[in-house]
Amino acid sequence: MTENLTLALAVLGGAVLIGVVAHGAWQARKAGPKKAELASSRTEQREPVLGAAPHDTVPNEYPQHDDPQGRVAPHLGDVSLPLNTAVAGRTLPRRVTPRIDALIDAIVPMTLEAPVTGEAVLSHLPGSRRAGSKPFFIEGLNADNGEWEPPQPGQRYGELQAGLQLANRGGALNEIEYSEFVQKLEVFTDALGAMADFPDMREVAARARELDTFAGEHDAQMTVQLRARSAAWSIGYVVQQSSRHGFVPGVLPGRLVLPSAEDGAPPVLTLAFDSQAALSDDPNTAALRELALGFDVSQTDPSVAPFKAWRVSAMGLSQELDADIVDDRGQPLTAEGFAFIDSELMRLYAALQARDLAAGSAAARRLFS
Repeated sequence: MTENLTLALAVLGGAVLIGVVAHGAWQARKAGPKKAELASSRTEQREPVLGAAPHDTVPNEYPQHDDPQGRVAPHLGDVSLPLNTAVAGRTLPRRVTPRIDALIDAIVPMTLEAPVTGEAVLSHLPGSRRAGSKPFFIEGLNADNGEWEPPQPGQRYGELQAGLQLANRGGALNEIEYSEFVQKLEVFTDALGAMADFPDMREVAARARELDTFAGEHDAQMTVQLRARSAAWSIGYVVQQSSRHGFVPGVLPGRLVLPSAEDGAPPVLTLAFDSQAALSDDPNTAALRELALGFDVSQTDPSVAPFKAWRVSAMGLSQELDADIVDDRGQPLTAEGFAFIDSELMRLYAALQARDLAAGSAAARRLFS
């Protein structure tokens, strides 16, 4: 009788121990980040990169991504999304080369004694066409077709001009940068036997400050945070869920993008997360609890409906990821909040258009860069 009781207690104790171990394993599994579902033969698209083949793909695993951009709360306060996403095999519009623009450049005419060849111009171009943080461009007036264009081999140019950008997100052009530009251009013109007509430094600096003030008052990046309500997410899970909305991996750690259909254009949306988690030894075991979803207002053409993409993606991802949509103060962003932001966004678009710096235009992308 005693032996039977001892055996029964031993069996019961073993069962309890197994149960405790199993419960602990279940709790650990429940507490871990949500994992992506396995797919046997799926490939993912990547953020388009200039020079890459249009059919490049990567295996269904997490690659390297972009660093997240700075988060600016929507003080102006994306469910599948059939937008103009760049897909493998699609013919993308040709990227437009930046053109000198009197709205945002200080222009320097260069007089030539006689037409010069494109080869001569190209051989004497400054090695770095930047003055401090400001880029500058050099164009030639084609002697055959009368068009201003970047110097090309096999062409002849009767006139030249340079344009120095007055402002960007690094601030207004200053006197030191202007002096560096003058020095580089003087070496260039001396080599070609040209004469440059430089505008007055004080007038250029005043224009730069005024443009920088306008840009600072009309620069906006709409961003919301998606915060996990319960279980955290693995990176693979985030990649998998966001891909259903058209997002593809970026090219540096911590970023997914909804690409534009325009070759060389900024993405329509970005979905950013902790880049350190992306660089961990096993990214798919790293637990994420917050994502930043946003778009760059000034850089993105309104015709691709970035606000609608942003709102719809935020709402869709919040449901699929079981996440709250909040602003940078942690306050929930409701449908009314999105409506208010939309109305303020229309005012911003109008102000940019009135200055001939429409959002998504070549000049706006240069100024707000």
